[in-house]
Amino acid sequence: MRSLPSLGGLRGRVPERPALPVPVPLSAYVVDCGVYVDGARLPGRWSHTDAVEEVRKRGDGFVWIGLHEPDEEQIQGVADTFGLHELAVEDAVHAHQRPKLERYDNTLFMVLKTVRYIQNASPDAANEIVESGEIMVFLGRDFVVTVRHGNHSGLAAVRRELEGDVDKLKVGPAAVLYSIADHVVDNYLDVTDHIEDDIDSMEALVFQPRSRVSADQIYLMKREVLELRRAVMPLAVPLRRLAEGYTPLIPEQVRSYFRDVDDHLTEVSERVMNFDELLTTLVNAVLAKITLQQNSDMRKLASWVAIISVPTMVVGVYGMNFDHMPELHWRYGYPMVISVIIVVCLTLYRIFRRNEWL
Repeated sequence: MRSLPSLGGLRGRVPERPALPVPVPLSAYVVDCGVYVDGARLPGRWSHTDAVEEVRKRGDGFVWIGLHEPDEEQIQGVADTFGLHELAVEDAVHAHQRPKLERYDNTLFMVLKTVRYIQNASPDAANEIVESGEIMVFLGRDFVVTVRHGNHSGLAAVRRELEGDVDKLKVGPAAVLYSIADHVVDNYLDVTDHIEDDIDSMEALVFQPRSRVSADQIYLMKREVLELRRAVMPLAVPLRRLAEGYTPLIPEQVRSYFRDVDDHLTEVSERVMNFDELLTTLVNAVLAKITLQQNSDMRKLASWVAIISVPTMVVGVYGMNFDHMPELHWRYGYPMVISVIIVVCLTLYRIFRRNEWL
């Protein structure tokens, strides 16, 4: 345990109650800091310096400190305490990294992209469907430092679940890395389920008669699937390396768990690729549907132009200023011409209707 505060001038006097450790206030960017020994969390609130000092004094256990969007000045103290590499620290601060796994001396640095599905009234009315964030994990022999970017990528539930599993926590920091990776990939599965429902609804609308699904809506969905693909696809290689014994920081009993996570990721990857292909097909279907609609409109216009051209032609002929024209002074000339115009127009109308042009 940590040493008690100095009693100073109270030497030789008996205090009324035992002195307790002074709680260490957590900074705004420090979400939580815990010390874990024999699969259990030690009580109290710890600073990162006191926590690592306690673990190394015991020679057992590990520290898990969680940070949320720290700047360079805020993370520097943690980096100095745990000996984090400056290049990895720079990546953790500035974020916008692709999923990767790097090794610096005795420390692993892993980047995972997190995603969250944004519920919308309907997929054709959405402006954004997938929101992304990042989790950076520094893994050492006796510590885990997690740096989160984004408001949806909280790890409180992962920490609570781990603290309820003593056997898993006894494994050490590798169990924390596995639980985080498993949590992230489970979110991938959840998001793909929602996107699959949206694509099914969009597919039904595309092939529904007289539907109003535009190519812009499908391109939006395709862009969101691409956002998910950027999170999922690059993570396959880091997970496979962890499962194959890339570093002694991942013990043998944890590697099988990483293989399970990799299997789930493979499932997500295949579904995302299918989404991309299906959306491409839907785009082609919408464009073909638009082309057919345009052809239908052109046929209607051409049909009406042909019908209107008959009275236009006849009226144009009889509008010429000649004294001698057929049936010009005949009593029944006007009714006959009108009757001929009506008969010809009706005949053309029936022909176009029978050929499905009107």
